[in-house]
Amino acid sequence: MKRRGIFLLLTRREKNSRPIPIGVKSREAAQRLARHGRNELSEGRRRPPWRILLDQFADFMIVVLIAAAVVSGVIGEPQDTIAIIAILVLNAVIGFIQEYRAERAMAALKRIAAPGASVLRAGRRVTLAAHELVPGDVVALEAGNIVPADLRLTEAVRLQVNESALTGESAAVEKTVAALRDAEAPLGDRRNMGYKGTIVSYGRGRGIVVATGMATELGRIATLLAAADDNKTPLQKRLARFGGRLAMAVLAICAIISSPDCYVVSNRYLCSSPR
Repeated sequence: MKRRGIFLLLTRREKNSRPIPIGVKSREAAQRLARHGRNELSEGRRRPPWRILLDQFADFMIVVLIAAAVVSGVIGEPQDTIAIIAILVLNAVIGFIQEYRAERAMAALKRIAAPGASVLRAGRRVTLAAHELVPGDVVALEAGNIVPADLRLTEAVRLQVNESALTGESAAVEKTVAALRDAEAPLGDRRNMGYKGTIVSYGRGRGIVVATGMATELGRIATLLAAADDNKTPLQKRLARFGGRLAMAVLAICAIISSPDCYVVSNRYLCSSPR
């Protein structure tokens, strides 16, 4: 069931003062699990550390600097060679640390996910692994619990949730079951919602699962992290183009300087030694 459909069902039941659903049946839960997938963050293909380090030397400008270090060593300029190598190593170390931390960001998001959840299935309260949750499940929350999925709260008894993992706000948020006036309210102002990965700091409550896995707000952050690894910023693209042009210009100047001077003397073609 899509998130909007669950909201409409819940709204109708609230308006008609009918009992809120107390969970889905096992057969329906299995069908929804097959349709929506497991309630977990999918991790893309992770690069091994050696590949991250090797990629630091794949830039065209870096290749030119490596060639310059080799040439400096061949012609007997050890000081220039050492200086260039030091710059290359420092650049590689800094780049490796930054990219390695970015690669581990997804693992950090997965670590804050709840391992299990207390769920009402067909009127019975059972404990399930969090990855088995499906849209429509009714989840019970207590102090100390990690919210296992995105929930529309249906019961909140002095319920406070720490949402710093999503909003950066350290203070716990007081939750309510009242409908929001603004459907496009910012994440931190959605007081009738509980989000995957946040922590219940006080009180108790209950909510209906409206999103699982990568469809949750935490999953959207994971999607943005994966996209940031694959796509370069406009500044990075411009610097790469500028570095390539600069390298070509330097190579052209070097070729002109090192080329011999040739003259025609008495119908003979004579060339001097390279400068």
